Amino acid sequence: MGLPALLLPMLTVQAQNISKYNNRDKIQHGRYTLLVINKDSTFNPEVKQKLEDVFFKVYPKLADTFNKKTLRKVTFIINPEYDGVAATNASSGEVNFSPEWFRKHPEDIDVVTHEVMHIVQNYPNSDPGWLTEGIADYVRYAFGIDNAGANWQLPSYSSAQNYTQSYRTTARFLAWLEKKVKPGIVKVLDDSMRNQKYTPQIWQTLTDKSLDELWSSYAQNPEL
Repeated sequence: MGLPALLLPMLTVQAQNISKYNNRDKIQHGRYTLLVINKDSTFNPEVKQKLEDVFFKVYPKLADTFNKKTLRKVTFIINPEYDGVAATNASSGEVNFSPEWFRKHPEDIDVVTHEVMHIVQNYPNSDPGWLTEGIADYVRYAFGIDNAGANWQLPSYSSAQNYTQSYRTTARFLAWLEKKVKPGIVKVLDDSMRNQKYTPQIWQTLTDKSLDELWSSYAQNPEL
């Protein structure tokens, strides 16, 4: 016996909704809650678990170290429609991850460390962008769970580099400053960015050298 014609459109819509995989997990450890929205039914559950584990190992440490007022609730979205690696909305605490990236690089779990640092940063103005991204990669270097497993490391210095190149290049410069010039400088820079007090003069104030002078010193003796 056939179905009534009026029911067919309803059943079609229901079938379409079922086909749109959207699994949600809410995990709470201590003060922090992670909502994971997985929109990819083929995403490796072991990788998903590792991303969750990195969050709970790293995020509380970053909060305690850099910003105790950071968000207590964070959302991860495994998003097949996102074609980068990962992207973060710091103010809402939402991180989109590319499942395709993790299919090709399942060991790159410290993408989480970099991205959740952006939530901790939550700068009202991310300018200079090279410093924002440099701090996030420095944090991956200093707090990462398994950078070695991902074959992720800071690049050796070369004369073609400049601190404005951002990400790992800037991160290595910051690591050098922490070790050779001013321990704790990354936290001070992070605070200045969040509180809108950053100016180019801060480098001179903290180290008695301008930013360009510091880079020149780094170029002459860049070993960590």
